[in-house]
Amino acid sequence: MTGGIDLLPTVIGVLVLAAVATAALLLFRVPGRWTPALAVIRGAVQLAVISVILTGIVSQPAWIGVALLVMFGIATGVAVRRTGGARSVLVMATSIGAGAVVSIGTVFATGALQPTPRYLLAIGAILIGNSMSIATLAGRRFTASVVDRWEEVEGWLALGATPRRSTLELARRAVRESLIPSIDQTKTTGLVVLPGAFVGAIFGGLSPLDAGRFQIVVLAAIMAAGSVTAVLIATWLGPVRTKPVIAA
Repeated sequence: MTGGIDLLPTVIGVLVLAAVATAALLLFRVPGRWTPALAVIRGAVQLAVISVILTGIVSQPAWIGVALLVMFGIATGVAVRRTGGARSVLVMATSIGAGAVVSIGTVFATGALQPTPRYLLAIGAILIGNSMSIATLAGRRFTASVVDRWEEVEGWLALGATPRRSTLELARRAVRESLIPSIDQTKTTGLVVLPGAFVGAIFGGLSPLDAGRFQIVVLAAIMAAGSVTAVLIATWLGPVRTKPVIAA
């Protein structure tokens, strides 16, 4: 028992779900079949630690700023590992950071949400996480497209096109495809999906109307942050003079 909550059913449920994921991958002989289970275990440990930490800092803006900076650093590191390349640290840091800052600033400047520490932590973490995923998708998709269509890119270069112009359409397509998961989630919210922010807000005591208001602000902020991030990724990576290497 912890705080009046029996954790045993939660632990059992999480372990069974991780086992189901592993069994499905084992049956189909998928490489990295243990990765989902390990990710669940790691996520559980991290959530337990962060829950304890946030309990003590949730009302202190300075510590919330530190927490968001740590999240940003980790998000940048994950995106860098997924995309690779000599410039990827600067590319990912500036792109993820710009997307999150623009969206957070807009949300608070317009009064869509009150600039309280709790809202800053909640929406900041959500935007950093989503921007990380979109940055990774945009970077990997762009690199894969350039590799797959390298002869076409070389043809453009041979005709005198600039390195940026030679990959412009591939960059635009990579931006679009990196946003598809966020677009689909937004379009199906309330019909297919009840997002975590909405459900969490209701569990936290907000009325369904207030929870819905919070969720639509979050979804719009994700779209804005993701669009800025993906465009910056494509802009950074666009000028290609040699065939890139796809990160593992």
